Amino acid sequence: MKDSNKASTVTPSLHQRILGDLEQNILTGTWPPGHRIPSELALTEEYKCSRMTVSKVLAQLARAGMIARRRKTGSFVLPQRTHSAILEISDVRDEVTALGLPYRYELLERRIRPISSDEETGSRPSKRQQMLDLQCLHFAGDQPFCLEERSVHLAAVPDAADEKFQTLSPGAWLLNHVPWTAAEHRIAAVEANETVANNLNIKRGSPCLAIERRTWRAGEPVTFARLTYPGDIWTLTAHFIPSQN
Repeated sequence: MKDSNKASTVTPSLHQRILGDLEQNILTGTWPPGHRIPSELALTEEYKCSRMTVSKVLAQLARAGMIARRRKTGSFVLPQRTHSAILEISDVRDEVTALGLPYRYELLERRIRPISSDEETGSRPSKRQQMLDLQCLHFAGDQPFCLEERSVHLAAVPDAADEKFQTLSPGAWLLNHVPWTAAEHRIAAVEANETVANNLNIKRGSPCLAIERRTWRAGEPVTFARLTYPGDIWTLTAHFIPSQN
């Protein structure tokens, strides 16, 4: 296992702290749907910051569909649909145990690096931003089940900089620590490259299924993950209920 974590922990900005506090109140139900959020002036006094900073936070929450902003009457919490994706975000451990097989997880690589210009797009531009790259292997019994390659935005999840992920996989840790408000899945048939083949103990060029998953919290990127499975062991099952007109 490689661990090249030599960078310091990212300190959240005031913008991030206000955003995190308001998100926490909304997602935990402390502020239920319909709750009126404190005014910009009240938040400005509470956090001792400029009104522009508070306005940007509220605008970001509105874009993410977490609040509604109404002229003269203020901002109100909207009903949250944090887990309404057709494909639910689940822990690979649950996939393995559902097969009746023992689960094991192994961290292969961990490193912190500067964020790239492409990854910075759509997030808060800052030279202090960093990414945490993780590579790990999930086992079903004695056989490799899934190769997980993940990048975490430390500006959004600063606590991940100190987490070693020795016993809990990155996906499981994020599900337990970071509420997400939007997700995107992409499923593709791919051929195993050298890295995938070596880790999954299959021949190079073997058919595989790859799930690419991105998650956001209030419009800010949280993580990107690529989960690669040998093509002969992975099945997609989804249940649907007809819409009522």
